[in-house]
Amino acid sequence: MKFIKILSLLAMPLVMAQQSTRFVYQVSLTPDSTNVEKKTELAYLDTDGKKSVFYAENSLKRDSLMERMRATKNFDRSQMQNLRSNLQFTIDKDLTNQSLIYKSRIGRDNYSYSETPVFEWKILPETVKIGDYQTQKAETKFGGRTWYAWFTQEVPLQDGPYKFSGLPGLIVKVQDEKGDYSFDLMQTKKIGEIYQPLNRGQVIALSKSKYIEMEKKMQKDPVSFMTAGRNSGLGGGGFTLDPKQMQEMQKRFEKEAKSKNNPIELK
Repeated sequence: MKFIKILSLLAMPLVMAQQSTRFVYQVSLTPDSTNVEKKTELAYLDTDGKKSVFYAENSLKRDSLMERMRATKNFDRSQMQNLRSNLQFTIDKDLTNQSLIYKSRIGRDNYSYSETPVFEWKILPETVKIGDYQTQKAETKFGGRTWYAWFTQEVPLQDGPYKFSGLPGLIVKVQDEKGDYSFDLMQTKKIGEIYQPLNRGQVIALSKSKYIEMEKKMQKDPVSFMTAGRNSGLGGGGFTLDPKQMQEMQKRFEKEAKSKNNPIELK
């Protein structure tokens, strides 16, 4: 198993009180099972020890770019193309009760659901040093996958990337059995406060089952979903396109939908 060298900043003692910390993870993922080429990007886990937010680095970059464009009134959306992410969600965790709020965009609307994941961790005897940390291996089943995590008690924080939490220490690395998804801690640094990615528009709260149903409708018929009336239960913005635009949009949406056939949670 290959581990990535963690920057030496991790050797610094972490004091959660009165200051927030940003853990930087490298995320490797295979969202398309027909294309074995992995996609890699960075994601941030910001925490003050009581709550945390997990989001893509490109979300912060996009928000910063949008703020600059608003300030200069120079809206060049071509600059946004390089900031697209495969992690199009934000996860807010309450670490006191291990509950979370998952927020993402489906079609043209923002949605969220609340969840308290149950991780039945099996702590294994295997230990290994990753970067500057001594870690121990653990195993769990979640979202239709078997996951292996390596956590360190040198950072007394029961948290980790994505929805993962509940181990007696920070999760330094976690990957699924097939290697489709992997989160590797690369760096940590102090920050003034937890960053909260911007939500453009209202966030509609749903149950998790309803959210999954909405996602499936979007995957099955993205064009109808996008052109349906806003907040009608199918999402969308209620706009009209000419036949040529509709055809182009349909091809683009269908291509994107097909390329997301291997989600991190299979069920």
